[in-house]
Amino acid sequence: MPDVIAPDLRVLFCGINPGLYTAATGHHFARPGNRFWPALHRSGFTPRQLHPWEEAELLGLGLGVTNLVRRTTAVASELSAAELREGGAELVAKLERFRPRWLAMLGVGSFRSAFGRVAAAIGPQAEPLGPSPVWLLPNPSGLNAHYQLDALAAEFARLRLGIGTVV
Repeated sequence: MPDVIAPDLRVLFCGINPGLYTAATGHHFARPGNRFWPALHRSGFTPRQLHPWEEAELLGLGLGVTNLVRRTTAVASELSAAELREGGAELVAKLERFRPRWLAMLGVGSFRSAFGRVAAAIGPQAEPLGPSPVWLLPNPSGLNAHYQLDALAAEFARLRLGIGTVV
């Protein structure tokens, strides 16, 4: 999956890894049950709900998308701890290169595994990754039953308000 990225973004959203449907379409968060695009809009990050094939429009809003691990899997639990740590090192290098003002990491468990931060919880993190402060968000996958769309959008809005981002 190619990144949707540019230097000095306001927020770089980082998913765990591409799912099968996403990889087949070539667009981030493309599976119909994924709540990323609705949550992004409902939280006020975008003026309308974008479709996965419109992902390049994020750049004009100062937003971008990448993945922690490049390998496609049916579910993120198929990734090994070593893959997550390796992806974490690659992500930090990407942050050093592109220097987004914030990294919004989507997925608590993968963040804990990749960076050894076992106590990490939803919200802003005490330590940055490279030059970028980190805000941890729930995984928007439809498989994440802990967060329904309204709750997910509320967490995205907490990020937007917490960092002072407006459309």
